[in-house]
Amino acid sequence: MVNDINQKLDVLAIGAHPDDVELGCGALLAKLAAEGRKVGILDLTRGELGSRGDAEQRLREAAKAGEILGIALRMNAGLPDGGLANTLEQQRAVIPFIRATRPGTILALMTPDRHPDHGVAHDLSRDANFYAGLTRIETGREAYRAPRLYYFHPYVEYAGMPSCIVDVSDTFALKLDALRAYASQFHNPSYPGPDTFIATREFWEGIETRGRYWGNRIGVSYGEPLYVEGPLPLDSLPTA
Repeated sequence: MVNDINQKLDVLAIGAHPDDVELGCGALLAKLAAEGRKVGILDLTRGELGSRGDAEQRLREAAKAGEILGIALRMNAGLPDGGLANTLEQQRAVIPFIRATRPGTILALMTPDRHPDHGVAHDLSRDANFYAGLTRIETGREAYRAPRLYYFHPYVEYAGMPSCIVDVSDTFALKLDALRAYASQFHNPSYPGPDTFIATREFWEGIETRGRYWGNRIGVSYGEPLYVEGPLPLDSLPTA
């Protein structure tokens, strides 16, 4: 329950379903955790409409994936899979998690995206963060708004030119290990479920291809792209 959470986070990553965050920025989260940052994940739904696995299995897989990445806290808002909506009610369900963890940075899904829930999650995360800073919205927690929002795409075919690319060469293997924890979701010939878009060998091989593509854009082995609304602030220019 959100009322039991009392842990300040440096970064909170918000996904619509378990595995969204791992696909979009899992290596970045592992990198931040290895640097000693307190990193948390908020899954908005339990993924109960997925064609493979069930809600309880997805929660177990998510917990294992979080351990692999070094996540300090993994939470679930319990909103309806396939029924995400940027409504007052669902914003009020997300606000307490932001206020309870007080992250310096939020990472959320980018839009557009092939899954309708992902596009909604983009708007819902952004607006919930804004309203979390309004003192007249009472949740039993002090008002708080994360000062920085970045966005990630889980699927490269919808990704435009990013605002920046993070070098995740040292932690990309951890991203893949975390995704393997979702045995019901990704390519796994021993799993007796129906064929889905993300369960194909081609999709699995594409994860590494995408990482190499973005890394190549900045001259490193693997990269993960991020997007921001508005200008990206810099303290100075890199000189080495």
